[in-house]
Amino acid sequence: MATEPRQDHDHDRTERVVERPASAAPAATNVNASTAPATTDARPMVWSVTRVVVLLFTVLEVILLLRFILKLAGANANQPLVAVLYRVTEPLVRPFQGIFPAPSEPPVVDVAALLAVVFLFLIAALIVALVRAITGRRLA
Repeated sequence: MATEPRQDHDHDRTERVVERPASAAPAATNVNASTAPATTDARPMVWSVTRVVVLLFTVLEVILLLRFILKLAGANANQPLVAVLYRVTEPLVRPFQGIFPAPSEPPVVDVAALLAVVFLFLIAALIVALVRAITGRRLA
């Protein structure tokens, strides 16, 4: 079987060079050459405060949801991990206990824990909105 020689095509490559006049203004940089004191931007602080608030309330909500799931599954309240979780979440749930009657047999639906989760979510949203309103900035 005979092979034909391969022909390589020479491609001319052209480059375009644009020269700028010497009197053109320099490109903008991130360097502050001013002698005036730099102004502080409140955006990083607002971002940090709102992130901390959201993180704190999310942790509390997850712990309350764990309580709800453990009660729904009928977890043993005498087991040390479950007992600690119930003891830690008790102050958060106490204001909502007694609003609805608690069922006595499993599965126990802990409505107070769900109400506490909704309440904490609303409080977190209110705090974040207040921080943003006070600083006068909206974060996207």
